Amino acid sequence: MPASSELEVTLPASVALHARPAGLFVKTAMRFQSSLRVEAGAKAADAKSILAVLALGATGGTPLRLSAEGPDAAPALEALAACVAGLAE
Repeated sequence: MPASSELEVTLPASVALHARPAGLFVKTAMRFQSSLRVEAGAKAADAKSILAVLALGATGGTPLRLSAEGPDAAPALEALAACVAGLAE
C-alpha cells in the first residue's frame, strides 16, 4: 500500500498563488511520482495542475493543506512546504 501523509502550511502574507508562485509550486510538485493535492478552504486541487492551483484563488495568509499519496509522499510534502515558505523571498 502506498504511503500517504498530510501537512498544513500557511501561504506567506505577502504572496498570493497567482501565475509565478503557482508555477513554481506546480513545477516542484511535478518532480515527484506521488499523487499530490492542495486544499485552500473548501477548494481542492491537483498540485500538478497549474489551472487547478490558480483556481484555488489562495491569497496571502491562507492555510494550505497539502496531501500526498505514493512512493515519495514524505519528500514531496517537504519540498512543497519549502516551496511555499520560499515564495516570500
